[in-house]
Amino acid sequence: MKMHARFLAVVLASCGACVAQAGIFDDEEARRAILDLRQRVDASRQESEKRVAEETQRATEDTAQMRRSLLELQNQIEVLRVELARLQGQNEQFTREVAELQRQQKDITQGVDDRLRKFEPIKTTVDGREFTVEQSEKRDFDAALAIFRKGDFQAAQVAFVDFLKRYGQSGYVPSAFFWLGNAQYATRDYKEAVQNFRTLLVQTPDHMRAPETVLSIANYQIELKDIKAARKTLEELIKAYPQSEAAAAAKERLARLK
Repeated sequence: MKMHARFLAVVLASCGACVAQAGIFDDEEARRAILDLRQRVDASRQESEKRVAEETQRATEDTAQMRRSLLELQNQIEVLRVELARLQGQNEQFTREVAELQRQQKDITQGVDDRLRKFEPIKTTVDGREFTVEQSEKRDFDAALAIFRKGDFQAAQVAFVDFLKRYGQSGYVPSAFFWLGNAQYATRDYKEAVQNFRTLLVQTPDHMRAPETVLSIANYQIELKDIKAARKTLEELIKAYPQSEAAAAAKERLARLK
């Protein structure tokens, strides 16, 4: 019984030693497995960190490159904006200059036209007669007539004589002779007045002032007491211009002369 117990104790001790050895073996394997796993994990982590670092570096470089590109693009845009503003300014300046040149050209053209119009012949109507005259003719005739109407008959004579010398072929000539004769008549220069009246009648017997001119000659003859000549002149007036107001006046004067 004691032998059996001692044997059993030895067996159990042997088993315990075997179990202990087996436990030691299992722990070592586990440690190696854990160590290997840790190494793989560390290697994977390092590789991952390396890739992340590389990706981060590439991303950083790409971002920096993009920023440089954006900055360059922004600079280019700013340069273009400045250039566009400069071109717009030039365009506005050119537009103003063109407008100013057009205005100057218009003013010059208008000025030339105005100056040319001062020398262009114009149409006028005097004493029922329409004709074309130079503007200087009209100006000088109107000036002479204005002097006559002011009652300065001496100055009017000078003005009309000068007009006839300067514009001997003018359409104003018959009217100029008429008003010259009246200015001379007003200053009692009857002889010169009648001479100019007769010139008017010879040159333009159909002139609107012709009946008045004949009546003025008859008045002159009455002034000289040449009744016979006056009567003849009045009769010629009535015969030549029967429908005129001067003819009606001539009839009244003939009646008084009888």
